[in-house]
Amino acid sequence: MPEDKSCHMRPAEFRRLGYAAIDWIADYYERVESLPVLSRVAPGEIRAMLPARPPERGEPFEAVLKDLGEKILPGITHWQSPNFFAYFPANASGPAILGDLISSGLGVQGMLWSTSPACTELETHVLDWMAEMLDLPPDFRSTGRGGGVIQDSASSAALCALIAARERATGLASNERGCGGRLAAYTSTQAHSSIEKGVKVAGIGRANLRLIDVDAGMALQPELLARRIDEDRRAGLLPFFVAATIGTTSSNGMDPIRAIGRICREQGLWLHVDGAMAGTAAICPEFRHLQDGLEFADSYCFNPHKWMFTNFDCDCFYVGDRRPLIQALSILPEYLRNQATESGAVIDYRDWQIPLGRRFRALKLWFVIRHYGVEGLRWHVRRHVELAQEFARWVQADPRFELAVPPPLNLVCFRHRGGDALNQALMDRLNGGGELFLTHTRVQDRMTLRMCIGQTQTEKRHVERAWRRIRETAADLESHQAES
Repeated sequence: MPEDKSCHMRPAEFRRLGYAAIDWIADYYERVESLPVLSRVAPGEIRAMLPARPPERGEPFEAVLKDLGEKILPGITHWQSPNFFAYFPANASGPAILGDLISSGLGVQGMLWSTSPACTELETHVLDWMAEMLDLPPDFRSTGRGGGVIQDSASSAALCALIAARERATGLASNERGCGGRLAAYTSTQAHSSIEKGVKVAGIGRANLRLIDVDAGMALQPELLARRIDEDRRAGLLPFFVAATIGTTSSNGMDPIRAIGRICREQGLWLHVDGAMAGTAAICPEFRHLQDGLEFADSYCFNPHKWMFTNFDCDCFYVGDRRPLIQALSILPEYLRNQATESGAVIDYRDWQIPLGRRFRALKLWFVIRHYGVEGLRWHVRRHVELAQEFARWVQADPRFELAVPPPLNLVCFRHRGGDALNQALMDRLNGGGELFLTHTRVQDRMTLRMCIGQTQTEKRHVERAWRRIRETAADLESHQAES
C-alpha cells in the first residue's frame, strides 16, 4: 500500500489523541497549584531548547505532548493557578475550554451572517442575555437601535468606540479627509493605556488626549472635565469623546458615570465606559450601583475573560445606537455581497469590528452561562469579593501595613509602611519564591502592591497562605533592614 503523505488525522486517530490532550489539560489543572506561579526561565531559554530547524517529516503526537511538558511548561506563567493574584485574572473554566474546543473544531469564520447564521444569531442572543444578567440599559439590547458584539479585548472595543465617535463628530468626513488635529478626547489619569493607544491608532493623536485628574478615591473629577472641555472649545478644538471607567486597572477606581454622562449629553460628546474586570460584578444586584448612570453611555464594554470564567479572548461591547458604528466601519467589496446582507434583515458583525474575520467566540460564553447559571456565577463573584474584603481587614489590623485606597470589590491595593524600597523588595521576594504572584502600581506616587482575588480556583486557604507568606517575608526583610 502506498505511503499516505497527507498526514491528516483521521477521525479515529483524532478521537484517540484528543482524549490524550484532554487528559493532559486535566492533569495540568490537578497540579497547577503546586507549580511556581511566575515562570523562572531566563530570556531565550525556551528557544534554546527547541530544534533550530522545523521537522521534515511529521512526528508522533506523543512526542509533541512530551515536549509540551518538558520544554514549554517551564516557560508558562500560570494564570490558572489559584495563587495568581496579579494584574486582573484571565480566567478559564471547564465549560469555556470545551466551548472553545468545539469552536475550533467547527472552524467557523463568522464575518457575515451568511457565512454561518448560527455564529451571528447565537452571539446576538447571548449578548442580550448578558445585558439582562447585568441589568444594562434597554438601549444596549439588539431589539432596539443598539446591541452587543464580542470583541477580542477592551482595547479593540475602545478603538471601535473612538472611530465611531470620530465619524459622528465629523459627519463621516474624517474617514475620507482625516480629522486635521482638531478633535479632543478625554479620560482620567487612571484610565487604561488602551485609550491612549486608541487615540494614536484612530489618528486623533496623543497630544489631543486630555488626562483629567482624579480625587482621593482615584475617580475622575467631573468638574475638571467640564472645565477642560470648555477651555478646548474656546481654543477652537472639537471635543468629541470621553472614556470613563468602572474599576480602573491600577486601583479599581470607580468614575462617577452619571455626572460624567450628564456633561457628555449636554456637550454632545460620545461617552464610552470601560467595565474592565469590575463589570462582571453587576451580575449581583448589590453591586449595580457602581454602574449608576450607564444609560448616558453611547458605548460600554466589559471582559468575561477576566472574571466570568470565560477564557481569553472575550470582550462584550455594547452600543446604544449601532448606526454610527456601522457607518464608520462598513465597507462592502463585491466579493462579500450576498442576498442576506442586501436584504437588511441580518447583522453582519464584520461591520462592528476592525478586522474582517471573526471566530465563533459566543460558543464558550454560551457554555459558561448554561453550565453555571446566573446564580452560580453570582455565588463565585460574591465569594471573591468576600475574600478580598477579609484580606483588606487583615491588612488594616497589621500595624506594619496600610490600605492605599478602600477596596470596592476584589482588588486590594496595600503597602508596607516601610517605604518604596521595602515594598519592591517584598514583591520581588514573594514572586521569586513561586508560591504566589502579585503585581504593583503607584497610588499617591507611592509603590503599592495589588492583590486581586478572582481566579477561578482560588479559595480561602490560598488567600490565607498568601497573607501568611506576605507577613513572614516582610518580617524577614525588616530584620535584615534593622541589621544593616
